[in-house]
Amino acid sequence: MLDFQDLCQRRRSIRQYTDRPVETEKLEYMLRCALMSPSSKRTNPWEFFLTTDTDKIRPMAQSKTYGSQMFLTATAAIAVAADPALTDTWQADAAIAAEHLLLAAEEQGLGACWCQIYNREDSENKIRELLNIPDNLNVLCVIAIGYKNEERKPYDLQKLLYNKVHRC
Repeated sequence: MLDFQDLCQRRRSIRQYTDRPVETEKLEYMLRCALMSPSSKRTNPWEFFLTTDTDKIRPMAQSKTYGSQMFLTATAAIAVAADPALTDTWQADAAIAAEHLLLAAEEQGLGACWCQIYNREDSENKIRELLNIPDNLNVLCVIAIGYKNEERKPYDLQKLLYNKVHRC
């Protein structure tokens, strides 16, 4: 098992996947991890919409002009949405849950990539229609998931932006 720094170092955005389906157990593990993510005042405003139906995943590649082509090869996708009526921190809460999904995917030997949906063109309406997401929820992102068909080097610790760290 990876320690947390190794997991963070290895987790990279993967945009090319094999056609091997992701096992249900791995997707359920990812969802359990997301459901344990923290939220403001434990409001849990997030909701997750999982699909392994390529008839729903492939059209996601057309949901935006740029940055959605990973859905052409993904074998699973999880939309992360949240109810803004529950908390004004819905975006942060949903983003934390999405990061839990990304890290859990890496831990399970999968590739994954965040696709920003909220505030991007008409993307939200397209995803909402594909996955039957209720109007009261805002769709923050969709995570493309699959077995990696590309390799990316882990982060080089020597190239981290330590100048962005301020000790006060």
